[in-house]
Amino acid sequence: MERKWSVFSVFNYTFLALVGFSMIYPFIYILAYSLNEGKDSMQGAIYFLPRKFTLENYAEVFDNARIWKAYQITLMRTLLGTFLHVILCTLMAYALSKKTLPGRSFFTFYIFLPTIFSAGFIPFFITLQKLHLINTFWVYVLPLLFNFMHIIIIRTFLQGIPEELEESARIDGYGDFQIFVRIILPLSGPVLATISLFIGVAHWNDWFSGAYYVSNKDLIPVQTLLQEMLTEAEALSNSMQRAAQQGGQTVGGVGGAGATPESMRMALLVITVFPILCIYPFLQRYFVKGVMIGSVKG
Repeated sequence: MERKWSVFSVFNYTFLALVGFSMIYPFIYILAYSLNEGKDSMQGAIYFLPRKFTLENYAEVFDNARIWKAYQITLMRTLLGTFLHVILCTLMAYALSKKTLPGRSFFTFYIFLPTIFSAGFIPFFITLQKLHLINTFWVYVLPLLFNFMHIIIIRTFLQGIPEELEESARIDGYGDFQIFVRIILPLSGPVLATISLFIGVAHWNDWFSGAYYVSNKDLIPVQTLLQEMLTEAEALSNSMQRAAQQGGQTVGGVGGAGATPESMRMALLVITVFPILCIYPFLQRYFVKGVMIGSVKG
């Protein structure tokens, strides 16, 4: 059957194609820049493909011990923070999904109130300081353990699970914890994958905590290191360009014979984004289902 193309269809597909290209092109540019020789990249005119292909930028990045340490901190906080966040939010959501819970409305309002009113940066910093979390690894994990919207999404999803399943499990002698582990968690795959993606991306992309709550250079995450490199590049661009033209080591000791700070930052940016791009396709099939079931009902 021959398909008829209307003016609207042509305009719609063209518009969506342009929007899609505008979203993808920055990644193409960064990838091409990272695979091009650093000194040659200073001449510009790199749009889609590298002009002088090289892997030296990535070799310099992986040879930098500070970058490896920052990447390790980011990976640890993302895995541990995501796991603890999902477990704690699911436990609270499971309790709030029970209408027989004493004080259910009070607890819901109690956790909802901080979502509306925020004390601001300074009181939050003082709180972290009093808890001795400043300049520690746990300053990345503990403040992000709670999220009201995530709890509500999970609670709404759990309310859609038939109560007959739990009743039959209790007849078989299961307790609350056994029901939660053996019945609730296996059935909550879509919404847990969705929440894991939400909080995982938040942990992975967070540079603010490392910049303002941590002064120990061995504890900063890779996003904060990338932000510092971008800031330093703006201040030292002229001196770095002179060092690169002389063929020696760049300012700060982070460049090689062909690599420049700019090309290394592009390589670091690719390495930073790559894990999320790899994980997202595996969670995408759960993403829409989890959000819709967890937010539309009730």
